[in-house]
Amino acid sequence: MMWFKAYELDEINQLFALNMTGLLGIRALAIHPESLVVEMPVTDKVKQPYGLLHGGASVVLAESAGSIASYMAIDPEKWQAVGLEINANHIRPVTKGHVLGTCRALHIGKTTHVWDIQIHNERKQLVCVARLTTAIIKKISH
Repeated sequence: MMWFKAYELDEINQLFALNMTGLLGIRALAIHPESLVVEMPVTDKVKQPYGLLHGGASVVLAESAGSIASYMAIDPEKWQAVGLEINANHIRPVTKGHVLGTCRALHIGKTTHVWDIQIHNERKQLVCVARLTTAIIKKISH
């Protein structure tokens, strides 16, 4: 298992309830030893003017999943993960329902993590594939 400790869904969903992820309704559905599965409803909040899921919303889902996965893989008392680079390929449109993102590690290093996030529609069709790199830095106090 790559997680720093055994996390409960409620604990992770408290993080997702904050900020932009909370606004978009993103939440964790499952924590597996090698992946994190998240969900986002396809509502008017996340659509572009043509009624399709906005590519930027898919990127928010992907970056949020990878960032939380990095958080789960480090000691959050000493370190924090910040986005360094993300790219995404949008494969097919979505107009309703919800999308599921499955986040898996490609690399867990001391100073960087690289995540593969695949987003599928309710019919299990690939909607978007993204790769996120996070930098692992010493925790910054506010």
